[in-house]
Amino acid sequence: MAVELVSNSLYDVVIIGGGPAGLTAGMYAARASLRTLAIAGESTVSQVTVTDHIENYPGIPEGVNGFDLAERLKTQALRFGLQTASGDVTAVVKKRWGDRDGFEIAAGGMRYGALAVIIATGANWRRLGVPGEERFIGKGVSFCATCDGPFYKDREVAVVGGGDTAIQEAIYLTRFAKKVTVIHRRDRLRATAILQQRALANERIAFAWNSVVESIDGLDLVQWVRLKDLKTGATRELAADGVFIFVGLTPNTEAFRELIAVDRGGYVIADANMLSSVPGIFACGDCIAKRLRQVVTACGDGATAAFSAQLYIEELKGEAY
Repeated sequence: MAVELVSNSLYDVVIIGGGPAGLTAGMYAARASLRTLAIAGESTVSQVTVTDHIENYPGIPEGVNGFDLAERLKTQALRFGLQTASGDVTAVVKKRWGDRDGFEIAAGGMRYGALAVIIATGANWRRLGVPGEERFIGKGVSFCATCDGPFYKDREVAVVGGGDTAIQEAIYLTRFAKKVTVIHRRDRLRATAILQQRALANERIAFAWNSVVESIDGLDLVQWVRLKDLKTGATRELAADGVFIFVGLTPNTEAFRELIAVDRGGYVIADANMLSSVPGIFACGDCIAKRLRQVVTACGDGATAAFSAQLYIEELKGEAY
């Protein structure tokens, strides 16, 4: 299908991504009276929308459901005039718009023009790369406890990982499963102290320490996991009706890796002002190289990216203060 140029499609800023970073950037850019478009991907889902409970977002002491928070952010951004579209972005190329340098973005069979671009595409869960993983996705292998946890009422499941998300999701799964086994390659967790305390005190959570998954097995559905003890080399089978995998993230940056600098993991290299290696392209949230990936840091990144884009556009138009 031919890619169509949207009429009147030149925006000051086009934001790629519809998660907390992108929506915050959209709110700040639109509030600054920039003509702003946010394009949400069709084949990717923001991690926040599948998070059951966020308890560490400042100013919301009672906590909030991730999907609800995303909807609040979107409503707030739209109130300031943010425009939205959907479609997977397949390319961003440099283009001259009149007497100004800019970019053209291809997404969902359409093309959009922009003087500045903010990449806020987030990241997806990393795969284990073991036999049975791909085969059983949707048949016992999951990357979302909130989505699939209710299917495992009074059953036994495994959670792979030892970070905040893995432990938070393991705790959530105890609402349904009669037993949750956390499989971790080390002998202690990486999660924050309060999550560790809750998990270790939960009688429905067991631990397979110093262990990795060698394969995920079953007939039509997952029935067991083969584990290897990293200290002894011994293998064993762990009964499990479901396997929830939380072993890190892979950034959604494939469409931009030939245009801007990324690190070895594919994360966009951005400076403190969220500027990438290409003038006019900014990046924020989970897709950039940084130490902490949380909703609150994504929102902060988004605000910084929008303000930096605003200053860049004002300079481009000769309107700098």
